[in-house]
Amino acid sequence: MNPCPCGQRGHPEKVCSCTPLEVKKYLGRISGPLLDRIDLHVEVPAVQYRELAASAPAEASATIRARGNAGRAMQQQRYAADGLFYNAHMLLKHLWAYCQVDAGGRRLLEAAMGRLGLSARGYERVLTVARTTADLAGVEAMGVEHAAEAVQYRSLDRELW
Repeated sequence: MNPCPCGQRGHPEKVCSCTPLEVKKYLGRISGPLLDRIDLHVEVPAVQYRELAASAPAEASATIRARGNAGRAMQQQRYAADGLFYNAHMLLKHLWAYCQVDAGGRRLLEAAMGRLGLSARGYERVLTVARTTADLAGVEAMGVEHAAEAVQYRSLDRELW
């Protein structure tokens, strides 16, 4: 979706003509229950020509694929006894069993719940994404860094509050 009614909000060169109230009303058209069912809310800014044309080396697709495959293998091994395959298949009982974060992560999640006004379902989505970020990092223990990354993927929640 566009970031605002005119579509220019956050653009590096163009000016947004929307008022803060118009932006809030625009974003408010998406219901909270619908947002709660979307795991990742990511802002994708406009890319400038210089960035597209630059020949800076990027991470190889094979490296990214290997990291994703390793994360999926961790999930399949973790959930083998439960008959699940991936984090997205977890039920609430699995969430509490497999998504425990360290003390720093718990403090961060508590603050995020209060500041963003996350619902219980939104909180569950954050925990699931944090579990996935830990898996992609190749670690079983979920830490504050995984919780922080997952909270950062809730940009629409941040916009509405």
